Amino acid sequence: MQPSSRVTIRDVAARAGVSVATVSKVINDRYGVSADTMAKVRAVIAELGYEASLVAQSLRNHRTNVIGILVADIEPFSTELLKGAADAIRDTGYELVVYSAGGRTGDKLGWERRYLSRLSGTLVDGAVLVTPSVLDVRFDAPVVAVDPHTGPSGLPTVDSDNLTGARLAVEHLLSLGHRRIAMLTGREDLQSARLRERGFREAMADAGVPVDPALVLPGDYDPVVSAAAARRLLSHETPPSAVFAANDVSAIATVDVAAELGLAVPEELSVVGFDNIPESALNMPPLTTVDQPIKVMGRQAVEMLVRLVRGEEIDKTHVTLDTHLVVRGSTCAPR
Repeated sequence: MQPSSRVTIRDVAARAGVSVATVSKVINDRYGVSADTMAKVRAVIAELGYEASLVAQSLRNHRTNVIGILVADIEPFSTELLKGAADAIRDTGYELVVYSAGGRTGDKLGWERRYLSRLSGTLVDGAVLVTPSVLDVRFDAPVVAVDPHTGPSGLPTVDSDNLTGARLAVEHLLSLGHRRIAMLTGREDLQSARLRERGFREAMADAGVPVDPALVLPGDYDPVVSAAAARRLLSHETPPSAVFAANDVSAIATVDVAAELGLAVPEELSVVGFDNIPESALNMPPLTTVDQPIKVMGRQAVEMLVRLVRGEEIDKTHVTLDTHLVVRGSTCAPR
């Protein structure tokens, strides 16, 4: 057996000096194998690092006991969500596989259909789709969506209260005395981004403060796009005294641009983000942000999916989690 080759059940049988059928009985905890032989086979399995092929297991049992999480890219939001998913999968008897195309350009629309088609039939017993662009997917196993682009649908979904969260962020800036408030919006194709912009506009309208169209620019949830937009905002003839960014990545990019331009945060510019990713607390200054429970979203999505895979009923097919404001050092009253 070459060191780089995949260990097979035949390799285990040969090393242990038993039949393939005996190894199969040990793997599947079937009767008819003595305690000594079972211990010997298990020792060889551990020594060789043998794992049953998921495809072979699926063809044999019609189950892999594997849950798939499909993401368009691995970035701060999906990373936090995966932590919650990993917490939920423990002690369930299921394993977790993450599938991503690494955010390749051109993959944004309909990526979940392509990913599911590659995994369908043999690899996973169910899938969690993270920020899917479409929900009319065809898959012969249960599917749960997290923060779908179009909001609640026929699929079970988990998201957070984006509208209230955005209102809390802007109301905080207004309470400090800011009136010239800018916003870096999120991705236009995401329902969550549209709700955050709506919350911004509603809070401003309720306070009787007009929104200057020149101060609302797309940040696209992207640090490069947000940095370019922040430079435009802060170079404006009458720049804003505060910026509400639709996510923390955009907010941190804004703080960095302010530093490049010689503006002190928060003394000369207050900045609020959204998400409360770990980097927000580590930023200098620490970022005031809206906390959405990303890890809880991941945990609840996986818990929901596992119940569906097991054929159990779920109490709610759509879950919206609360958001709240976390005040740190990036906001203060304007000069």
